[in-house]
Amino acid sequence: MYDLLVVGAGPYGLSIASHAAAAGLNLRVFGRPMASWRDHMPDGMFLKSEPWASNLSDPGGRWGLDAYCAEQGLTARHAHPIPVEAFASYGLWFARNAVPEVDERTITRVSSGPGGFTAVTEDGQALHARTVALAVGVMPFIEVPPALRGLHPTLVTHSSHHSDLGHFQGKDVTVIGGGQAALETAALLAEQGTRVRVLARAERLRWNDVPPPWERPWWRSVRSPHSGLGPGWRNWFYAERPALFRRLPQASRSRIAATALGPAGAWWVRDRVERAVDLLPGQEVTAAAAVPGGLRLDLAGRDGSRRSLETEHVIAATGFKAHRDRLSLLSAELRGTLAALPDGSPVLGRSFESSHPGLFLAGLVTASGFGPAMRFVYGATFTASTLVQGVRRRLRSAPVRGAVSVPGTGSRSGSPSPVRG
Repeated sequence: MYDLLVVGAGPYGLSIASHAAAAGLNLRVFGRPMASWRDHMPDGMFLKSEPWASNLSDPGGRWGLDAYCAEQGLTARHAHPIPVEAFASYGLWFARNAVPEVDERTITRVSSGPGGFTAVTEDGQALHARTVALAVGVMPFIEVPPALRGLHPTLVTHSSHHSDLGHFQGKDVTVIGGGQAALETAALLAEQGTRVRVLARAERLRWNDVPPPWERPWWRSVRSPHSGLGPGWRNWFYAERPALFRRLPQASRSRIAATALGPAGAWWVRDRVERAVDLLPGQEVTAAAAVPGGLRLDLAGRDGSRRSLETEHVIAATGFKAHRDRLSLLSAELRGTLAALPDGSPVLGRSFESSHPGLFLAGLVTASGFGPAMRFVYGATFTASTLVQGVRRRLRSAPVRGAVSVPGTGSRSGSPSPVRG
């Protein structure tokens, strides 16, 4: 029986695995490393976060993005966005150097078992562990507007479904959403010769400003400090004090998680969008139906106006909703035991432990508990160290017959997988 199974090998899963291995836990890591970044984002996209705010986390701090870029001869400077493909390659480099060997099989089911949990792989192998950390990223939580649900994938897709936009070349595409995914997708489509428009509910699109210089007068830093989520004291609090954020009233936490750092485009994509994309803010899709050659969208304007348009395909860049019921790899019985907040996300303890003892969660699904930082790579550092501390406490507090002791608390049998350095 393992001490810990880490399910997911994105930035959060890999960071948790690195901290767990350094703590001497007997663990296994499952998932295709950096799968969302490699398989669900088209070439040409850039990382919106600053390079210095995009590190995966290892306890010694040896395997940061700056070290990878230095080794590869790449630039990692403030206010210089990093290509998504370079970030994905960095994650693979981190996995090779800072994490025990990753098993790329998919875990299809996690259920309660004797003394902990039973996880089943895609090829039917059952594994047993005392604790489990789910770091499944955003893909289970895809959100599509109700009016577009049920339409065939040849007509409607989510922005995360595309690693290659080339098959839309020369077509007419409507992108729905006002955030970075929508706007950068639209820019890439326009630049390859696609006729593209963006529909957004907001009356006007929002654009992030160019970040202030890294080196600046002290008084400007005091007025608006840098943080991993952008400049300003509010962003600094979200980025640097997740444990304090968790102490806010639950209603405040849920509201902030849903609204803070809302849809906006990066400063470096604005000109690319405004010069080439038809922008239709203040519009919401009320109905959609298949028609010859594509689909018809019925729109309602914020001013009460009504109109329709036809398009060959809709890409819904409408984000993700982290709801407990979408954690479908959990058995129905286990999923049903999880206490949930009013927004549907799971209730978490101070160490990312769910209401089911030994089941820990990481990433987007924890944003209502620990704040907006959990929607970004930057949150992985706090999550990894805090979650692994919680795993160790759980292992000490609930020993089972035949289980190994936690390193530092007594003798143990077996040894963790080696970390390649």
